[in-house]
Amino acid sequence: MSRPLLLVTLLLLMVLTSQLDWNQKIVNEVEARSSALSRKQQYVLEREESVKEKIILSQEKHIQKLKILVQSLQEQLLLCRGKDEFVNDTTGSLTELLNELKQHQIME
Repeated sequence: MSRPLLLVTLLLLMVLTSQLDWNQKIVNEVEARSSALSRKQQYVLEREESVKEKIILSQEKHIQKLKILVQSLQEQLLLCRGKDEFVNDTTGSLTELLNELKQHQIME
């Protein structure tokens, strides 16, 4: 009887130790998966951050280009206003001269 009892005890001991071994393997696999997932998540977050920075830099470049265009248009507008004032002044002076000539012709 002691032999069957010894065999049963050994069998139980083997089952328990194998269960512990399996549990340890499962725990290790879960930890490895969670570690891999966290690395992937970290990588994804870093990529998202990088893309956001690139978008912001691109927008800043566009804003700078627009500022330069606005300055150029303002300068052109000032030049046009100056030319317009010159033309208006010249036209006004010519009109006055013509009026004076007409008056002289009428008097003669």
